[in-house]
Amino acid sequence: MKLLRASDHKRMPWKNGGGETVEIAVSPEGVGLADFDWRVSMATVATDGPFSVFPGIDRTLSILDGEGMTLFIQGRAPERLTQASEPLPFAADAPTSATLIDGTITDLNVMTRRGRFTHSVRRVSVDGNSKVAFEAGTTLVLCHRGNAEIDGTALNAGDCLLVSESDVAERSISGKAQLFWITIKAI
Repeated sequence: MKLLRASDHKRMPWKNGGGETVEIAVSPEGVGLADFDWRVSMATVATDGPFSVFPGIDRTLSILDGEGMTLFIQGRAPERLTQASEPLPFAADAPTSATLIDGTITDLNVMTRRGRFTHSVRRVSVDGNSKVAFEAGTTLVLCHRGNAEIDGTALNAGDCLLVSESDVAERSISGKAQLFWITIKAI
């Protein structure tokens, strides 16, 4: 298990130059936007506009803060995405634009290279003590709100726990928090 503290996340410009993203984790470590196998990041979106296009990439978006946005993904009906919405998967190479519902938002963006990796994203609430089983693959647990502890590792808001395949096991989890549970698997 590796703890990725919020204060250590890497800030970088969007691929299309329209804003800034906070990179939480990328694999392989240190690669650029054209070469990653998978990537987890957050972005603040302050204006309506187009998304960056990532050929051969699948992505899932979740709203972390703000009222949300309406996504216009080529070939699909418009999708309204809010904090209450389930994470939304779609092809990152489909031309996509967004209209903000009511002001600036922050989103969580998970991307994997199609044909080599798959991913899933789910929102998990923790209130008290329990056990949780980690699946095969790579799991990232992002603490969105509150505080949680997984097998003695404390997570504060913005922190992320990276659990590799070798760490797959049932673990204890406690606290009061809203988490995003991201599972990435090689095909």
